[in-house]
Amino acid sequence: MKNFRSDNEAPVHPEIMDALIKTNQGFSESYGYDELSELLTAQFQQLFGCWCEVLPLTTGTAANGIATALTTPPYGAIYCHPNSHLNVDECGAPEFFSGGAKLLPVAGKNGKIDISMLNQQLQNSGHHGEHESLPAAISITQCTEAGTVYSLAELQAIKKIANRYGLAVHMDGARFANALVTLGVDAGSATWQSGIDLLSFGATKNGAMMAEALVIFNPNYNKQIKRLRKRSGHLISKMRFIHCQLLAYLKNDLWLNMARHANAQAQLFTTSVKDSVSLLYPVEANEVFCRLPINQIEYLEQQGFLFHRWPGEKDVIRLVFSFATDEADTQQLIQAITAI
Repeated sequence: MKNFRSDNEAPVHPEIMDALIKTNQGFSESYGYDELSELLTAQFQQLFGCWCEVLPLTTGTAANGIATALTTPPYGAIYCHPNSHLNVDECGAPEFFSGGAKLLPVAGKNGKIDISMLNQQLQNSGHHGEHESLPAAISITQCTEAGTVYSLAELQAIKKIANRYGLAVHMDGARFANALVTLGVDAGSATWQSGIDLLSFGATKNGAMMAEALVIFNPNYNKQIKRLRKRSGHLISKMRFIHCQLLAYLKNDLWLNMARHANAQAQLFTTSVKDSVSLLYPVEANEVFCRLPINQIEYLEQQGFLFHRWPGEKDVIRLVFSFATDEADTQQLIQAITAI
């Protein structure tokens, strides 16, 4: 079987697994007070080139949920894309963590919030006073659920609107490394320098076993974050095993090298099959959405290729390339499609 179904199904990178094994020696303080904790904070601050608070977690849902709790009161509203994980793939976690905040979808092409539509929706808010939810935050996904990447100019335009209405800006960065490789800039430029207040920093999709982090750049939003983590059930007693994964992930740019490989495989595939498939979105990271005749999709499945048929779209498949994608498998997929 040749797996293009999800980067969540990829293995753990050997260097991260080695870090876990090395960390599993002897005893260490629990609940995040191990010696790796301070190293991790220093590493993140060096990476982003600024003060930031880092809250290691095991899932992106927890990171997004706690970010929601920090930015949005129960009577508040969060603006996000209709297809965002926040809106459709987290089983009400943002509403749960915030105590009942409302998600307000803002449509847009290619998985991105339409900036003019966002501005219009905010202009139209407030006319019903206490009868409507109070705008509190904007959440964007980078890379988007369509595999596209917000440019720095787009991020800055969103922040300009956020400033106008006094809103926080949260970035769901489950595939942040892939976006950063595409943008070709440093981590600070792609986040706080472009107006991001909080970042859900993903690693699990890009070679970690189970390691994410909520990174807070704006000190206005770091109140009681450790209690929120504890209350939500995400304070792990042996936190050093999360810390060591993130440290290994960042060491010697391993995270970026893994993302480069994944993105490169997606580009190799796309350029090779452009005359044989219909692409739904621009391919800007490691995900490819293609439209193919049903019989061709069935043929690929019979040949042992694993991928997702997209819900509600019988003739659409999603292919995800990871750090572990073997180029030989990519070439076999290319040959299978172009030969049909």
